[in-house]
Amino acid sequence: MLDRRLNAYRADLAEERLKGLVEADTYTKGTAGHVSVPLADLRPHPDGKVGIDSQLLLGERVQIFDRANDFAWVRAELDGYVGYISESAIEDSSDEAPTHWVMALRTYRYVEPDMKRPIVDQLSIGSRLRVAGEAEVRGTRYALTDNGQAVIAAHLAPIGTASLDHVAWAARFLETPYLWGGRSGFGIDCSGLVQMALMMAGQAAPRDSDMQANDLGSEIGFDERLRGDLVFWKGHVAILEDAETVIHANGHTMTVARESLADAITRIGPVYGQPTNLRRVR
Repeated sequence: MLDRRLNAYRADLAEERLKGLVEADTYTKGTAGHVSVPLADLRPHPDGKVGIDSQLLLGERVQIFDRANDFAWVRAELDGYVGYISESAIEDSSDEAPTHWVMALRTYRYVEPDMKRPIVDQLSIGSRLRVAGEAEVRGTRYALTDNGQAVIAAHLAPIGTASLDHVAWAARFLETPYLWGGRSGFGIDCSGLVQMALMMAGQAAPRDSDMQANDLGSEIGFDERLRGDLVFWKGHVAILEDAETVIHANGHTMTVARESLADAITRIGPVYGQPTNLRRVR
């Protein structure tokens, strides 16, 4: 059976590329869209009471397969993840693609270029937006969007800018609250931290820890471990800051935390068993 997390199919509708692999009443190519709100929850079913699988950030592109009952059925372009988001959280894509992404863990979008003016919303690291100009007010530079809203220019960089390794990016998330399915600077889970840290360092990664354990990088031996390697347990993943220390989003502290590898193995063992494998992503 095809993984429903990565393949869009239902009895009534399926993505056209799956024709011949799954049976459905209708097949569709879908239409291009993008996330138009700061953060959109992605769910396995079109029901706001269902827990989230992941989250999508402002400006991230999606393929839209269906819109019904206030939900849109989509696949995220970044990692191929399929699910349902609020229909009000997306717009059809235009020719004006985002130009910059947020490099700060969190930032504000202001009604105009003045930090003393009201904020429109808060944006997470990795959010994408189109910069149409700049302004300087009382010594502070702002990036301006088409409608005149403003973000601190120093918190942005051209999309794809990657000046740090993924371990340094992961460390920026320290003390961020743990959130199951979270994938932002406001809340994040273990595999979300791996994906976001790698994304900001310029490397793509699958969304969930089982996908990462199977497909990301190459497997290494425990005694070969170095900074940046990933340690996997059944249902959990951590990033090695050095050979003896990990950074991970975890349900023990309910934050992104730094912990000795030995302590993590001892603590996690009764719940998830021993580490299943280690992988080197570069």
